[in-house]
Amino acid sequence: MTAQSMHTRLPSLGRYLWSWVVGALLVVWTTLLLVAWYTGHHEAEEITDGQLESVARLWLSVEPNKTLSIPEPIASDRARAYVQDVAVLHWVDGQLFTDTHSLAGSLGITQPPARGFTNRVQTTSSGDVRWRVYAAAGQDEHAADFVAVLMDMDHRVDLGRDMALKLARPALLVLPLVALLLWWALRRGLSPLVRLSRDVAALDGLGGQRLDTAHRFHEFSSTVRAINTLVDSLQTQARREREFASDVAHELRTPLAALSLQASAAQHDPTPERLAQLEATALRAGHILSQLLELARAQRDGTGRVAWRDVALGDVAAGLIASHAQEGFESRHELSLEQPEEPVVLHVQPMLLELALRNLIENALRHTPAGTQVVVAVWQTEAEAGVSVGDDGQRAGAPLLAQTHGSSGLGLGLRLVERIAEQLGATLQRDTGEAPMTTRFTLRWSRPVP
Repeated sequence: MTAQSMHTRLPSLGRYLWSWVVGALLVVWTTLLLVAWYTGHHEAEEITDGQLESVARLWLSVEPNKTLSIPEPIASDRARAYVQDVAVLHWVDGQLFTDTHSLAGSLGITQPPARGFTNRVQTTSSGDVRWRVYAAAGQDEHAADFVAVLMDMDHRVDLGRDMALKLARPALLVLPLVALLLWWALRRGLSPLVRLSRDVAALDGLGGQRLDTAHRFHEFSSTVRAINTLVDSLQTQARREREFASDVAHELRTPLAALSLQASAAQHDPTPERLAQLEATALRAGHILSQLLELARAQRDGTGRVAWRDVALGDVAAGLIASHAQEGFESRHELSLEQPEEPVVLHVQPMLLELALRNLIENALRHTPAGTQVVVAVWQTEAEAGVSVGDDGQRAGAPLLAQTHGSSGLGLGLRLVERIAEQLGATLQRDTGEAPMTTRFTLRWSRPVP
């Protein structure tokens, strides 16, 4: 799968945020409609009930013979939602005196109803009609009067709906504007992130480029610092890779050039001495290549943390000394191992550790004169642990990782050990060691503080 196809399949952060904003607006919108609907109908009930009670009190305060007794139909036109028509039933001494809309018979109200608010249902040819009734009795000089005020409940529902729409309509008009403003704000808010992404995409990490640390926002500054740290690490790694490739080329150039010259000479005069030189040079080039192959294999096998495990340094060192015993005997070197009684255990990649330690032992065997004592020491303290390879032979005073005269891969071997030490979390150090030792290479690990 290409990077472009992965990019097209990844969701957009802007769309993701916008979907959440739209969802939140829909929730707010729905909640507002529900609140408006409830508030409108609740207020309509309060208003109409108050109107019924007001009409009843007003009716009880006038003289019965001065009230309108001509039936007046309930208005069917609901265009004027806030003008609510009511019907009045008036009893005097228990006798129905006024029925403004001739509703007493159809509602079955022959006697004054119970005081307060009640609901009645009127059965008509077009269906049932629900009525809201408020009944009250007169006092003092109007003690003989009893009034019931009625209102069509459909009118009250219409009033509640009208009030709810009037409450919700401004929000319905404002919310799209809010959504538009939020969409614009999201685009503006994400634009610095988009610009930063473009800068990162155009960054040539291996060419020495870095991101500008001057940003308006603190969060971006920390992100830029993290990216620059990563870029610096990549540049350092690339520089080391170039140096390592240069070392490899330098190491291989000499034996390959010698192979070419010796092979040409052997064709004209194949003497045993020239054939022996040709074999030695080929073995030298093969040794360099075998080191590179071993490093590549160890890095490949040790990329996952599964390949890491607890390893006893003394066991690895003892095995390598045993495998080099014959070579040491032939070159008249004395190989020995020093280690504490308690095993020194580290969590490392075994193959990388063995490769590094073997290079140090071979370095000591090949670049010191006959009769040299080579000591492999395993040690540990409360803060550190490690393994060192020292010898009492005299070497050239060249610095670490530098070429020495007549070397057979010395610089490359130590370069390999240094790279392996980095991967194992160790440091490679060179010093003179303790007398009678003259040269010592140490792989040192820091132990975590308890």
